[in-house]
Amino acid sequence: MNQPLPPSALLLGAAGLIPFLGLTAATALSIGWAPPALAAYGAAILAFLGAVHWGLALRAPESEAGATTPRLALGVLPSLIAWIALLLPLRPGLALLAAGILATAAVEARGAARGLVPPAYMRLRWVLSLTAAASLGLGALLA
Repeated sequence: MNQPLPPSALLLGAAGLIPFLGLTAATALSIGWAPPALAAYGAAILAFLGAVHWGLALRAPESEAGATTPRLALGVLPSLIAWIALLLPLRPGLALLAAGILATAAVEARGAARGLVPPAYMRLRWVLSLTAAASLGLGALLA
């Protein structure tokens, strides 16, 4: 399971950071629509991160059958956290999104230690997650 990621995953992952960085910069410049747009994008990304686990669970070999239910649950939980974050006032919502992205990465790291998540994915995931969470956290402070 230790295969390198396709170059397109690296490129698209990096491209996915552009809205985080741009919207955080726009928030710092006091552009009024930027903080809600940052929250919306953060919620979409957090929900997407959950979907990764549905894919892993549905393609898992029989030897990983015991992890199917926790993986499916992990697939749903991020979207629920994202939804709650959008119902909150902007600052706590952005903070919850940052925490959700980091918490999901931490749970995935535990799965990677058990061989359930590809190591190459986790290396990319931490870079993307730390950048996204920092953008959301800074956005919460600036909003």
